[in-house]
Amino acid sequence: MDIAANIAKIKNTLPLGVNLVAVSKTKPIADILEVYHSGHTIFGENKVQELVRKYEQLPKDIEWHFIGHLQTNKVKLIIPFVQLIHGVDSFKLLKVIDSEAKKINRMVKCLMQFHIAEEDTKFGLNLNEAREILVNNEFKSFRNVIITGVMGMATYTENTGQIRNEFKFLNVIFSTLKNEFFSGDKRFAEISMGMSDDYQIAVEEGSTLIRVGSKIFGERNY
Repeated sequence: MDIAANIAKIKNTLPLGVNLVAVSKTKPIADILEVYHSGHTIFGENKVQELVRKYEQLPKDIEWHFIGHLQTNKVKLIIPFVQLIHGVDSFKLLKVIDSEAKKINRMVKCLMQFHIAEEDTKFGLNLNEAREILVNNEFKSFRNVIITGVMGMATYTENTGQIRNEFKFLNVIFSTLKNEFFSGDKRFAEISMGMSDDYQIAVEEGSTLIRVGSKIFGERNY
């Protein structure tokens, strides 16, 4: 399998302004280095221990994104180096991220995760829950987290119409929050949606960040 060719092929199809997160979870260091040496430096992991181990072993100019469900008791382990946390789905988690980042004088970028799928197994906020966080005075006092956009995962289905509608919905959520809370903030600019099987639809519906693993590295190793 030619990993470098796979990533080049995907990147060549992406319009300007859409970035690729190479999802390297379960993949060995050698595979990640192959992608890195092809010139790609943005990687995503969904398990804290695995991310920390890889961070320690790999070049330090890699931009690490945490893309999984993050437990509050593990936040401190990734705060020193993580560049973007994709899945902030509660005020409690945001508070811990701000607190841990403050201890080491770091600003950490976060995306608010929304539940856009029909599946109950996926995490995420609804629009009213997000508004409650953003109007909260305690949130307004946070100085070490930057909300840079939204994230969501579509239903795992072959119904492309449904997937498209769910991505459209996330784009509407993004625009709503932009207008209500972030109209003057250029940093609020990311819509993280789209994975190996549906990223082309996501890009058509306004995604700025796609998370692709198996189309680059092959099927996951368990």
